[in-house]
Amino acid sequence: MPRRAHVVHREVPPDAKFGSRPLQKFINRVMVDGKKGLAETIVYSALTIVERQAHQNPVDIFDQAMRNVTPVLEVKP
Repeated sequence: MPRRAHVVHREVPPDAKFGSRPLQKFINRVMVDGKKGLAETIVYSALTIVERQAHQNPVDIFDQAMRNVTPVLEVKP
């Protein structure tokens, strides 16, 4: 955090395959030691497995899963 200059927040670009920003944020969280290609391979292979089993759009299933794990009530100390 600089004292004088303003921090410029960069917008996360959407992922290449599905065009989803939350999916790209999730891929960035899965990424370890800068291995983005490996993280994309893991996430995309998991989404293809989900698509084969559920016969639905994998991005919709991913969004529903993210809504299920986010807390409903925010607790402040």
